[in-house]
Amino acid sequence: MISKVHYLALGTATLLLAACGGGGSKSAAEQTPAASETTTAAAAASMTPAAAASTPAPAADSTDTLDHTTLASFTADPVHGKQIFAQCQACHSAEPGNNMIGPSLAGVVGRKAGSIAGFAYSNANKSSGITWTAEKLFQYLEKPQRVVPGTKMTFPGLPKGQDRADVIAYLKNPT
Repeated sequence: MISKVHYLALGTATLLLAACGGGGSKSAAEQTPAASETTTAAAAASMTPAAAASTPAPAADSTDTLDHTTLASFTADPVHGKQIFAQCQACHSAEPGNNMIGPSLAGVVGRKAGSIAGFAYSNANKSSGITWTAEKLFQYLEKPQRVVPGTKMTFPGLPKGQDRADVIAYLKNPT
């Protein structure tokens, strides 16, 4: 019997594959036995930007996280951050000027949100008023749709503060 957690995981995997245009010849639903379309659709709907918009976004200058941690409370490891960033590489590059489905994250720390010329950002991102400080990225990477409701980024986030700190350390110096 497939649990609700499996249905949510299926919905998440399906959304991520759709967002990056990935997948093989069969969809995740076709490869999973007897998945309930209603439950999968409900899981997918719960992860859409519209669902996240029901909760007000934190102020552009707020860095409060859901887990009440701060970037300063971690000793960042950029080597581990590079490993964690592998999840992001389906949509983002750390190389300057290499925009993909998502914008290049080279030089993201200190950059104004929605500011890479020629990249098609969501209106939510462009009008967020955010400057990507390391602390704001720490908050955003926890749950992107919470910080920028309406963002096109479907990634659910990195719940572990250490992983977020490590990715930010890697992005500061992606060698």
